Amino acid sequence: MTDMSDIFGDVISSYSRAQAIEDGVLVDVTETAKEAGFKHNICLTSAVWAEYVELKPGYKGFESQSGRLWDVLFMASAAARMAAQGGKNELTYELRVSRKRVTLKLHIGPGDLAEPVITIMKPEED
Repeated sequence: MTDMSDIFGDVISSYSRAQAIEDGVLVDVTETAKEAGFKHNICLTSAVWAEYVELKPGYKGFESQSGRLWDVLFMASAAARMAAQGGKNELTYELRVSRKRVTLKLHIGPGDLAEPVITIMKPEED
């Protein structure tokens, strides 16, 4: 078997999932996600967190950040269960956030140690 560096050369740069969490590019929501039925580590992109979970000042008292996070995760869990038979590593799903219909993308792939991890992002993110 040929070493991958023989084919592609030395790695120029790498950026781990752990670094992305530490930098705030990803937000780890694994503990709450377990309550929604997920078995693997799960993160939201900072864009999803800022736009659909984090409360803007005018919404305090009317909605809660934990409630919004639960909605994002519960609907992702429901969509994942419905799509489980398809064997795909990516799906989109819809939910309502502050009376607005939102589409998000769920991607499952390898983590830093090749373990399955899930990332929820906006459809245009990858």
